[in-house]
Amino acid sequence: MSQAATPASRHDANQQIDRSLYPQHLQRVLRLIERALEQSGHDRVLIHSGAASDYFLDDRQIPWHVNPHYAWLLPVHSQHCAVLIEPGQTPRLFLQQPVDFWHAPPQTPAAWWADHFELQTHADSYSWLDQVNDQAGLAVIGDDPMLAQRFQTAAINPARLLHGLHLGRTVKSDWEIGCLRQASAIAARAHSAVAEAFAAAVASNTVVSELDLHLVYQQAARQCETELPYDNIIGLNEHGAVLHFTDLQKQPPARLHSLLIDAGASATGYAADITRSYSASANDLHAQLILAVDELQQQLVAMATAGTDYRDLQLQAHRLIATALQDLDIVRLDVDAQLQQGITSAFFPHGLGHYLGLQVHDVCGLEDDHGEPIARPEGHPFLRLTRKLEAGNVLTIEPGIYIIDQLLQPLQAQQPSAFNSSAIDALRPCGGVRIEDDVLVTDAAPVNLTREAFAAHV
Repeated sequence: MSQAATPASRHDANQQIDRSLYPQHLQRVLRLIERALEQSGHDRVLIHSGAASDYFLDDRQIPWHVNPHYAWLLPVHSQHCAVLIEPGQTPRLFLQQPVDFWHAPPQTPAAWWADHFELQTHADSYSWLDQVNDQAGLAVIGDDPMLAQRFQTAAINPARLLHGLHLGRTVKSDWEIGCLRQASAIAARAHSAVAEAFAAAVASNTVVSELDLHLVYQQAARQCETELPYDNIIGLNEHGAVLHFTDLQKQPPARLHSLLIDAGASATGYAADITRSYSASANDLHAQLILAVDELQQQLVAMATAGTDYRDLQLQAHRLIATALQDLDIVRLDVDAQLQQGITSAFFPHGLGHYLGLQVHDVCGLEDDHGEPIARPEGHPFLRLTRKLEAGNVLTIEPGIYIIDQLLQPLQAQQPSAFNSSAIDALRPCGGVRIEDDVLVTDAAPVNLTREAFAAHV
């Protein structure tokens, strides 16, 4: 079996984050919030954790995810809570602790984080509202419909304040980097378990389903579906060419050709986002393609240095992909001709990557420091990051090459001699290849959190 990276061992990856880093992180976040308040012209901000809603005509709740701005402040996430921040004051935490025999109660506050707040606990979901009567100069961040009803004269999710918060989140603290490292360690462990299951099926000449591999992943990650930061993308064979394939098949295919797995993990609300590709053969064209994408991906990672315009990385990715397509005799045109004719965009239609943090597609990737949009390069409509990189950014780098007939066939019809049809036909049952790592930008060389995590478990 061919694979793109050394798999992790069975060692436990769920290590504790250094709690001593949290106080410094919180003080940094409070300073950033105070600066954003000053720039937006607000005196105080109330950040609500959020609340789940029910499915239509049902009493079953839609899976809930915490407001990321609340998660930026607190390592423990519960519904119907809020933090009131006023410059120069200890932040006030309104923590719901209901008497409830239907559901498990929220975690008891732990001193290592709770001591940094003026803590007020409430049994009822909204009884804390009486503690926030003065709405003059108040901004409120959250999406619970109750907020707009209760705070009718406050500013609800003001754009300028939100931009300030988003901009602050683009550079990660040491605490956040620790959380991201832990998420990568968990995800690497789970990816390795899936790689082993796929390899075992190939070696024994048996088959396995996408659902089977998904369950292997969850078992190894020790995270249920609502804890994972996004729906696992697990594509066997031609499904690897569907960029967001989450319709996991319960029945295995007749034969295993390939596996593409894009799956993450969460740690204290922070996400990992990792993709690996595998071939059932050690020496076919698909296996060679995996090695080529893996090599060019590592070249791109090395370029992710402070001051680099991510748009330039996107363009460089297409140039490297064109080189790989020519070297593997998949496209019979030189690099410049491929780029001029848009051929690489048919093989690699998505963006190179995005910011990563409390959200998988983290915020502020397409805006400058003043909130103005930064245009994508012409011909690259799906790029999610157009800013210049700076130390403390964490982002993904995820080039890919796919056989997507609806994109390729029109080009093949126009210029059949430019394509090696037999190579494309050989690759079609394998779908595609994507290699994705999570990368920390520093003042020196970038740190590949993903490969660091895999290497720690060899």
